[in-house]
Amino acid sequence: MTVRTAFVGITGASGAPYTVRLVEALTQLEVEVEICASEMGEKVLAYELGGMSSKGLAERYGARRYAPDDLFAPPASGTSVPDATVIAPASVSTLARIATGAGTNLLHRVADVALKERRRLVLLEREMPYSRIHLENMLTVTEAGGIVISAAPGFYNHPQSVEDLVDFVVGKVLDAMGIEHDVTERWGHKRRERR
Repeated sequence: MTVRTAFVGITGASGAPYTVRLVEALTQLEVEVEICASEMGEKVLAYELGGMSSKGLAERYGARRYAPDDLFAPPASGTSVPDATVIAPASVSTLARIATGAGTNLLHRVADVALKERRRLVLLEREMPYSRIHLENMLTVTEAGGIVISAAPGFYNHPQSVEDLVDFVVGKVLDAMGIEHDVTERWGHKRRERR
């Protein structure tokens, strides 16, 4: 399936640089992006990125933005669900809501719709270590058709900067979404320079 539209949910887990780089990469790859940040997601964006907001992020990259309580938003419906949904970063409480189907906001609803409509759902889990509850919730989401990725960069490509580490993880997210990219190098290929 070709990914033309992607919903990016932003929760209160640490990892705002992953979010921004993902949105940037998606728009560079000509994927239409929809953004929704939870209340804590907004706070973490601002804290980690010097005042950044989901509104500013949407404006910078030409993304459509929805409020977390807008359950009338188009991506909340199975008839207009995006091709892929990514929660980046995904807090363990959001993971639990998705695993149990007990969602309370638009991020949870879009993830739930992605699972029921058999669309791609990727959760970029940033928190660690994991308790048994977290691991069981990851297994539940995986068995339901989602993909859970830990925000754990590799080092075989000899990263030279924090940006390289972020790119490695974002590249894994794009791979899980089924999107061809050159955000990070592949094993055995020559190192590429960041644009």
